[in-house]
Amino acid sequence: MNIELSDIERAGERLKPILHHTELDLSATFSKMTGGSIYLKCENRQKTGSFKIRGATNKIAALVERGGVSSVVASSAGNHAQGVAYAASSFGIPAAIVMPEAAPIAKIQATEGYGAKVVLSGSCYDEAYAKACEICAQEGATFLHPYNDPEVIAGQGTLGLEILGDLPGTDIVIVPAGGGGLLAGVAAAIKQVNPRVRVYGVQAEGANAIARSFREKKLVTTDSVSTIADGIAVKSPGDISVDIINRYADGVVTVSDSEISSAILLLLERCKMVVEPAGATPVAAVLGGKIDVKDKKVVCVLSGGNIDVSFIQSIIEQGLVARNRRLKFIVKLLDRPGSLVQMLTILANAGANVLTVQHDKLSQGLNPNETNVHIACEVGGKAHGQSVLDELRNHGYQVEDDNI
Repeated sequence: MNIELSDIERAGERLKPILHHTELDLSATFSKMTGGSIYLKCENRQKTGSFKIRGATNKIAALVERGGVSSVVASSAGNHAQGVAYAASSFGIPAAIVMPEAAPIAKIQATEGYGAKVVLSGSCYDEAYAKACEICAQEGATFLHPYNDPEVIAGQGTLGLEILGDLPGTDIVIVPAGGGGLLAGVAAAIKQVNPRVRVYGVQAEGANAIARSFREKKLVTTDSVSTIADGIAVKSPGDISVDIINRYADGVVTVSDSEISSAILLLLERCKMVVEPAGATPVAAVLGGKIDVKDKKVVCVLSGGNIDVSFIQSIIEQGLVARNRRLKFIVKLLDRPGSLVQMLTILANAGANVLTVQHDKLSQGLNPNETNVHIACEVGGKAHGQSVLDELRNHGYQVEDDNI
């Protein structure tokens, strides 16, 4: 199956009165770090906080044009839920969103706030999906798939047309990939307008079904997924999506959770932008050297900004460790008065800001008069962190690196 350029252009006309045309920002920081001109396509500032509203709106608009749609149902615990809720409300159509019972309260409230009815069912997405199918059968509603639908893919492809319209000289576009709808749509749009532009997908290492499908040129599913990027943690990408990706995309790379965390932190600090883990993967790929961007005009699609505020702290912590600004190590001390103070004084003189100190007298191999002390401190980077550890060792301390 193919998505024609005319399908994407028609979607653009449908979306124009409803969606934001999100900005394309040149990042001086990322450009300097990579040697390319790095632009950020800010879908994290889109209505509902992600690109998902594009596909949902186009699908519902097409259903309304054809007639016969009375209500819609979707299963999602994330951005698709909010996109469908907003789009259905815009057309005055009832929507039910089935979420797992453990879905975050903030996402439930946001989806309800956009006008949808939320049904909690099951402990995972697959069980929520089964319930959604049951509701469709009972009520005669139309199910909206999050990525494996031609009209959804065409809606996502409007993002590609916006990029080319705003930056005609684009050389590379980098897109997050989970189920594959966004990458398929953007790649189809861009390659049919300007085949010279290279389009790459990015996946998390722990959820790499599309990367494997691209490499093997056939649909590949995975038995499990493990990544902080929940928005792209998909075991089974769409067969329609994968076929289009394999036809149009130039490559699919993967990034680690550590690289994603570091990218989120940089986006917060340098660009003053809140971006969810999935949305930060293109920046992670660029900064990690996964794609050659030197002397190129590169667009990183920040696909969404819906990150749970309670999760941000742990993400920041991982990002600080990944960027060598948070140092964790273990020091063996004699368990006697003054020994801890002496060690902390050395750290202070070395310019390390101590955050936590934890005693451990139960580790194997310790003598009764010894204790292990776990230290976490802030440092100015890799070189500074190494100098701190060297200073301790120069004073005779046994130091074990405890970074994770």
